[in-house]
Amino acid sequence: VQLQASGGGLVQAGDSLRLSCTASGRTLSGYGMAWFRQVPGKEREFVAAFGRSGGIMYADSVKGRFTISRDKAKNALYLQMNSLKPEDTAVYSCAVDPSIILSSTRYSSRYRYWGQGTLVTVSS
Repeated sequence: VQLQASGGGLVQAGDSLRLSCTASGRTLSGYGMAWFRQVPGKEREFVAAFGRSGGIMYADSVKGRFTISRDKAKNALYLQMNSLKPEDTAVYSCAVDPSIILSSTRYSSRYRYWGQGTLVTVSS
């Protein structure tokens, strides 16, 4: 599975962005899918995910502001980010794995396939 993330950019606090992650090589049906983010010098942080059988998990820091979604026809994963804050600044990466159940979605080590990151910068 090859993943391609896009949609990052420079925005102001309060603005919105939509990240996309498109997959090739295999359909994502039955895969757990997630967004993680990382600030240089810090550990990778879980953002949001689908378990392989459905269900959604969000990090507490993004609940109510971010929405994860998917388009099975396009084999794509999305992250709608609203009310962005400077602390949301990071490189955002998508990840998928067929073994991910809902309870394990936040553990980055469980994911086999990763896309390259897309940088989101939120200015104050």
